[in-house]
This record gives sequence, structure tokens and C-alpha cells, in this order.
Amino acid sequence: MDSEHVKGAADNVKGAIKDTAGKITGDEKLQAEGKMDKVKGAAHNAVGDVKDAVRDATKSD
Repeated sequence: MDSEHVKGAADNVKGAIKDTAGKITGDEKLQAEGKMDKVKGAAHNAVGDVKDAVRDATKSD
């Protein structure tokens, strides 16, 4: 696991908390921020997956 996966997990958790808090309080802005943080987390995870694939491909050569 590299730093991108760690960042992705952190953003997903932060996003989930904001999204839920926004739903509970009726704060649409906070809820939207949470959704954006989740998207950001997914992007970090995708970058981490690409890095892992490249690292694995270069190891097998």
C-alpha cells in the first residue's frame, strides 16, 4: 500500500463523515463537500492502483 491508497482511504472516511453530518443537519453544502471528498478519495485510490500495477509490471521483467 502506498501513500495514494492512504490518502484515498482518509478522504473516503472524511467524505463519509461530512456527507452523513450534512444529511443529519440538512446542510447541503457540507453534504456536497462530503461527496466531493469521496470522489477525491476514489481518485487517489485509482492513482494508487496504477502505481501498483506499474511497480508490479516492472518487477516481473
